[in-house]
Amino acid sequence: MIRVLLVDDHGMVREGLKIYLETEKDIQVVGETADGAAAEALAATLKPDVILMDLVMPGIDGVEATKRCLAASPESKVIVLTSKPDDELVLPAIRAGAFSYLLKDISAAELSAAIRSAVVGRPTLHPMAAARMMQEINDPLPHAAGELSPRELEVLKLIGEGLTNKEIAERLFIAERTVKSHVTRLLEKLSLRDRTQLAIYAIRNKLC
Repeated sequence: MIRVLLVDDHGMVREGLKIYLETEKDIQVVGETADGAAAEALAATLKPDVILMDLVMPGIDGVEATKRCLAASPESKVIVLTSKPDDELVLPAIRAGAFSYLLKDISAAELSAAIRSAVVGRPTLHPMAAARMMQEINDPLPHAAGELSPRELEVLKLIGEGLTNKEIAERLFIAERTVKSHVTRLLEKLSLRDRTQLAIYAIRNKLC
């Protein structure tokens, strides 16, 4: 069973999602909440496979809630499900750790397919979100400010492949805190802002 947590401040939206998803034989709604703070606590307790996350909520918004939920349950996949076709929200959500990005105008079948894809590691992006990501990839990026060590290149390659710090540590047989140190140095040497730009840098330079 795919265990799903619903996070949306509209009760009717949650109820509609729950009614539909529970008709799917392989999907179970294990929790629901209207706010980001409660979402963090539920993620820590329930460890859901998938979190359906609204972005615009009072108090803690969906971007911050995504960060907190993934800190509490790193193996969960967050699928943004929003009614706002705002491409300025895409990159903050992806940088926060969102795995897929969808609008609420998708069909029920498309939603269940996106949930199943997420648990096997295949993201689903609304065309608007995909276009925003392509724009980010095509934006000029700075050249390396210094030589990268062989280990830093290995870490950069794996970031480009979408691995988490934990997965990189396991792949390279090093401590997770060592991976974090490498990431910090990569950001400094390449004069990049965040992990998303590191991944884009790796892709554009054909490291992965």
